Amino acid sequence: MNDIPLGVPPTDRPARKRIFKSAAEKAGLPPGALVHVGKEHELSCKISVTQYSKDTLIQREIYSITELEQFKNEQLITWLNVDGLSDIDTIESIGQFLSIHPLVLEDILSTHQRPKIEEYDNFLYLVIKDIEIGSNQEFGLQYEQISVLLLANFVITFKEKTDDTFTPVYGHLKNRNSRIRQYGSDYLAYVIIDTIVDKYFAIEEYLDEMLGPLENNIFFNSDTNFLQTIQQIKRNLIFMRRNIAPVRELLAAVQRSGSDLIHEKTFRYFGDVYDHVLRVMDSLDSFRDRVSDMHDIYLSNISNKMNETIKILTIFTSIFIPLTFVAGVYGMNFEHMPELKWRWGYPAIWVIFIFLGIVMFTFFRKKKWI
Repeated sequence: MNDIPLGVPPTDRPARKRIFKSAAEKAGLPPGALVHVGKEHELSCKISVTQYSKDTLIQREIYSITELEQFKNEQLITWLNVDGLSDIDTIESIGQFLSIHPLVLEDILSTHQRPKIEEYDNFLYLVIKDIEIGSNQEFGLQYEQISVLLLANFVITFKEKTDDTFTPVYGHLKNRNSRIRQYGSDYLAYVIIDTIVDKYFAIEEYLDEMLGPLENNIFFNSDTNFLQTIQQIKRNLIFMRRNIAPVRELLAAVQRSGSDLIHEKTFRYFGDVYDHVLRVMDSLDSFRDRVSDMHDIYLSNISNKMNETIKILTIFTSIFIPLTFVAGVYGMNFEHMPELKWRWGYPAIWVIFIFLGIVMFTFFRKKKWI
């Protein structure tokens, strides 16, 4: 195993790995090839180690893979968190240290994975998506793949970037009387997944608050930006469902799992997270229906306004058609038209114009066309 100091810029070490933006660029590479697929958030890996038991809590950062040797302690639960995936050599070294299958390391580095669970002889591999609301004013979502490796008395998490996703977990660990300090590594994996799923509820509430004013103003808003907002929300709902729906399968597979790494008393907690995901999915389905209804109502409203405009223009056109006909007849300027020499011809034509307009307007009102 190569002992590579953490934090060294990639330009200062042999560049034998590449970073791809899409999985399509990996075509032709052999299975298990370690290539980072996704956004480059961090230039190096930041590794933090947390060890705990009922009476002990140790937290520190490490700067070399060989430092992991000193954390081998079967009496303590060890949580290794890795922020940043661009330093592929470090990820590979961690995999060698913990005997992680190369295909799992490949999936960890490929950040376009579908949420899933895979069982191996000595560990479980789980993938889940963390979703956050973007910092811009428009509704946008940011996705981050989080990989979880569950071993006996050992949990490893891989994140794409450094953020505060696991701050609630660290808060639970600092409480000596918390349940997480009493249970094993399987309960820690549950708390990590539960923390990510709980963030889905924050997005759900944000969506509900956003859709409310849009629904209330839909009959008074004909701006094209409104339609763009609806389309953006609809697109984000599709992406959310694509990344959250597989979590149901993941949690159902955990509950069916016969792995010794998950104790029987922990299954009920995973079942609780499963119920949370079902609630989120129900809300997403409801939001999708509401957005579709708003889209249809908006288009119908625009169509109705256009029909009203066309109806008014048609009524005016219908009233002026006979008047135009009469004016056209007397505008032909034939020499032997008897009314042309009549003294009261011009006032009589105006009387006819007004009479025809009143008659046609009355007829339209009687038909309830106006």
